[in-house]
Amino acid sequence: MSYYSVGEFYKEKFGSKVYKIAIDAGCTCPTRDGTKGNKGCIFCSANGSGDFVPSKKLSISEQIKQAKEIIQKKVKKEIKYIAYFQNFTNTYGDEKLLVQKYNEAINCENVCGISIATRPDCISSSILKEIAALCKKTFVTIELGFQTSKEESADYIRRGFSNQEYLEAVKRIHQADSRIHVVTHLIFGLPGENHDDMMNSVKFCLNAKTDGIKFTVLYVLKGTDLEKDYQAGKFDVLEMDEYFALLKSALELIPPKIVIHRLTGDGPKKLLIAPMWTANKKNVLNAINNSIIGIQV
Repeated sequence: MSYYSVGEFYKEKFGSKVYKIAIDAGCTCPTRDGTKGNKGCIFCSANGSGDFVPSKKLSISEQIKQAKEIIQKKVKKEIKYIAYFQNFTNTYGDEKLLVQKYNEAINCENVCGISIATRPDCISSSILKEIAALCKKTFVTIELGFQTSKEESADYIRRGFSNQEYLEAVKRIHQADSRIHVVTHLIFGLPGENHDDMMNSVKFCLNAKTDGIKFTVLYVLKGTDLEKDYQAGKFDVLEMDEYFALLKSALELIPPKIVIHRLTGDGPKKLLIAPMWTANKKNVLNAINNSIIGIQV
């Protein structure tokens, strides 16, 4: 089975291997600051999705420099980078300051693009206009945390926006500038979801005209409300073979032009409760290549 990997996509676009650098712009979320709630999504740790990013006390340039130094110790040749504004909601807050940070990242040496992680309900017309203008300078990606199209699941995880808001966000982004690459995040294994529910989420995103998809299995982290439900026996996490079967079904639905940006995620080991098979991401990716893609590694 073949699929259009992000590695292939970047190589075609930039002519070389591209590394993604996660950075922290110091943002929060409407489900954390009291606007829509104060606990965040049920699976999210206190650090948000940025458990692997540099300190937000550093400037954007300093974060990028620090990350590049780590990568360049392993890769001796000159390479290109995507600056990934990963942690929390990176279009939410002081828009003028956020745009300054986007531009600071763009101006760093060998940065060939930026990726902005956000929520569909947090993209104002004003900041979208500013992001669209960045397409004149660099390659721009907007990553939307969507997770599921099943509304009951969305309520359970405290997502805080409707499916319709997601559809409208994708449409508005494409209208603002067709060069903006839209990536949608999906989680497999949410409590109460069956095979059809998860495949319906994939179909929903494809019908919305997403340009790319990120998959991850649901994992449980210490200190989250999801951990409380897991420890109470309210749900089971997916076993590796179950996740692989779902992933295979999903890839069969996806047209060749859709970029697969991630086949699985991994939580920080110091916080990971379950499933423990996700702890070694390299082994999981090798297993995916062997069992799904048919590549022996």
